[in-house]
Amino acid sequence: MSYLFFQHDHSLSIMTFMESGHLNTSPTSAVHPGTLCKSNMAAACTRALCKVGGGILESPAARRFGTVSSFLVGNVCSRGSGRAYGTGGDRSHRLSSPRTGAAGGRVLGCAVLLGGGLGLYHAVKFRLQRHLAEEETKVSGGRAGGPSLTLYQYKTCPFCSKVRAFLDYHGLPYEVVEVNPVMRKEIKWSVYRKVPILMVDTDVQLNDSSVIISSLKTYLISKDKSMSDILRCYPEMKSVNDRGKEVTEYSNKYWVMLDQGEAAALYPEKGMQKEEMKWRQWADDWLVHLISPNVYRTSGEALASFDYIVREGKFGSYEGFFAKYVGAAAMFLIAKRLKSRHNLQDDVRQDLYKAVNEWVAAVGKKRKFMGGDHPNLADLAVFGVLRVMEGLQAFDDMMENTKVKPWYRRMERASLNHEGRA
Repeated sequence: MSYLFFQHDHSLSIMTFMESGHLNTSPTSAVHPGTLCKSNMAAACTRALCKVGGGILESPAARRFGTVSSFLVGNVCSRGSGRAYGTGGDRSHRLSSPRTGAAGGRVLGCAVLLGGGLGLYHAVKFRLQRHLAEEETKVSGGRAGGPSLTLYQYKTCPFCSKVRAFLDYHGLPYEVVEVNPVMRKEIKWSVYRKVPILMVDTDVQLNDSSVIISSLKTYLISKDKSMSDILRCYPEMKSVNDRGKEVTEYSNKYWVMLDQGEAAALYPEKGMQKEEMKWRQWADDWLVHLISPNVYRTSGEALASFDYIVREGKFGSYEGFFAKYVGAAAMFLIAKRLKSRHNLQDDVRQDLYKAVNEWVAAVGKKRKFMGGDHPNLADLAVFGVLRVMEGLQAFDDMMENTKVKPWYRRMERASLNHEGRA
């Protein structure tokens, strides 16, 4: 796994290796409002055609010559077109034949019944489409079609990984725009110059991974709030940090903005909301700072991390070469400084192990996830941060030397199967 010092949504400007993001290709689709009318019309036509067809087949006229039905289909049933279209007398005889008339009546009746069958097919089809549309509307939080989402990201950033973990788990369709970490021309239109950025329906911009997750969760639950209304609950705050650099933070970013009834449904047990918020903040303020020192712990690990970043990120050929060799060397040295800044042990693996086991202990033995039977936002945040190490030595060591594996594998399945969609 690897890290580069690039700007993203946290005061620590780290770019981290992470598991592949993907384009979710399960968009919801709404049925046109006229579908119900079409369904009812098809059903009515089906009943009418079936009655007519049945009437023709049972009618005594179908067995007698000289009927309208026999006249209409007599020439279809006759054999030998020469005789059928010979002299007038011959043709009249054939058209008025009792045998031909009866057969013609039956054919017409069958044709009408076939039409009724086709009508029945379309009636069932339309009703099924309507049912599926209703189900998809429920999936998208009660709003037909759901929002259009575009995520601007660095693929190897842990904060971007958090957002993808949320989107994947909830089965929300989204597109990914990979940002070049050097030029960042993909987000030149934005005053906010960090990632992740999530565009909602092309006109609402969400910044900061925790704000993105909290506001989307609110949107999925609250049926009467627009995204613009929700975003006002997370106002920007600008300040200067201890190094004299101006930083932007957001009020309430770990809160899901719900009314009393919605909050009670989402957090049925006392203390669940406070616990979730605590560990979401812990993931941002502590866990993420352990990634860089561990993936750049040695020169070999640093090189392996940058090799992944160059392969998976959006770099030009010269940029990639520079990032892989010069960046790896620089990050190896920077990781040492980070270790000192965050008061980590000489063996930074021990701090990673301790933090991960602390998380596992907080989940406990009686719960599958911190959220109980289903992941909550804290589960998704921790999973999103940890998975950026997949494929690197630090990840393998963590899985072998901590108790996190059962929880982590459950999270993988929940994310892969979009279990939050229900």
